[in-house]
Amino acid sequence: MGLGLDDAYVELGVSPGASESEVKAAWRRLVSRWHPDRNASADAAALMQRINRAYDRIRLALVEPAGHPAPAATSGPVVHRRVRLSVEQAALGVTRLLRGKLIHHCTGCDGEGLLRTMTQCPACEGAGTTRSPMWFGWVSSREACGTCEGSGTVRESCSACDGRGHAVQRYRRSVRFPAGVRAGEVLTIDGAGPGAGGFDGSLEMAVELTPHPFFTLDDHGTLRCQMPVDGFAWLAEAWIDVPTLGGLQHMRLRRNRHVYRLRGQGWPLDHDGAERGDQIVTVVPTFPDHPAPGQQALLEQLVALASPQDAKATREWDTRLRAWATRAPRHDE
Repeated sequence: MGLGLDDAYVELGVSPGASESEVKAAWRRLVSRWHPDRNASADAAALMQRINRAYDRIRLALVEPAGHPAPAATSGPVVHRRVRLSVEQAALGVTRLLRGKLIHHCTGCDGEGLLRTMTQCPACEGAGTTRSPMWFGWVSSREACGTCEGSGTVRESCSACDGRGHAVQRYRRSVRFPAGVRAGEVLTIDGAGPGAGGFDGSLEMAVELTPHPFFTLDDHGTLRCQMPVDGFAWLAEAWIDVPTLGGLQHMRLRRNRHVYRLRGQGWPLDHDGAERGDQIVTVVPTFPDHPAPGQQALLEQLVALASPQDAKATREWDTRLRAWATRAPRHDE
């Protein structure tokens, strides 16, 4: 069951009749508190879904005239389309020109391609029979006309549909997809009418996102990126370039971290794109299976320079090892 309008107002904590700006401000406050990027609570994701549903329900009520149904339901057919967008297009917003065609049942001939009125058969000129030559054309016989089946009359072809029984109407509509649309989201616009190159009715578009080589968007709206990094660069805490929706961004590696949060570089929190969530970057340090001779020499130098006091775990292990060695039997005994 869909969320009722009264329940939506309660969910956002605003009174019925609140202005669009008041509703939006309330929604922003709740998002800043409950968005999974900012709240680690197990209930955050479910609450965000309820908050977004309530916000969408109120926005829909604000744009529809009270007491009047949406015009698309009565003014013409609803045309369903699936539109594929790249992750960047969906995140930043894009305008697409959509072209298509509608097949209309011809009302002039009731879809048959032929009118009810009868006209003289052009093949037999109304006679109902045609001559069939025999014996090299010296003798001929008459047989029933195959075009009119011997009646001498045929139904006239429908000029409105050229005898096809249906009419084809082509349309083109410029559609603005706002920032932050997600896969599965449905946008509906008016068909604009034939005079504007559209059609009578409405266009309902289901958004699909094409797979991205770097980014994934989870069900909670968190933008994620997993990338391999050079293991030695990770140990050295080097700077690397990380892909974001706005381009490459410098990020410093930390040898004790694999997951990083880029503030404000994630998916838009609202369709105006004014505020964005965070991007989660997961790095996977990779090391060569067979180090080059130069790398192997440097690694051996690092081992030689390493001190047990450099790490607590190593220091504790060294203490226990030395204590055990004093009690362990010697090999020459």
